[in-house]
Amino acid sequence: MPDTALIVIDVQESFRHRPYWDEVDLPRFLDRQQALIDGAVAQNVPVVQIFHIEDQGPFALASGHVRTLEPLRLTPDAVFHKRRHSALVGSGLDVWLTRTGIRRLIVSGIRTEQCCETTTRHASDLGYGVDYVAEATLTFAMTDAAGRHWSADEIRARTELVLATRFARIATVAEALSGPASRLAA
Repeated sequence: MPDTALIVIDVQESFRHRPYWDEVDLPRFLDRQQALIDGAVAQNVPVVQIFHIEDQGPFALASGHVRTLEPLRLTPDAVFHKRRHSALVGSGLDVWLTRTGIRRLIVSGIRTEQCCETTTRHASDLGYGVDYVAEATLTFAMTDAAGRHWSADEIRARTELVLATRFARIATVAEALSGPASRLAA
């Protein structure tokens, strides 16, 4: 898969310092994320690590929390910092992808419905083929404006629904590592 890169978005210690942090899904996420990283490395697929940064708080570089979420193991081929939801805005990632000849992205990371989904939509709109590996994403329960509680599983399912076939192929770790699917429907 010479034109493919694995994008690991915001898998960083910063999240442990947010009030919504919940470890209930963490073991499953870490297992699937590590399998995806290890599989990419075994196939010589570049692994790109994205860190979200802010000027203050746990996402500030000075906080010491902008580092890989433990105990995940990864040695990235490239690292980018972003300040927006899409990893393709203002980080330099788009330039690196173009220079490296990457045309297909495997998207994983934290949070399912925020930076992972936004990067997927943006990449698709830019013409990249995208495999969205929902099982290698992590999110947290939320309550909407009407007071409805949404579990992490419901948020993940909603994200898969809105991305499937329009913006990405929803893939398991094994499917993403097996290569691209046929062209998506318009």
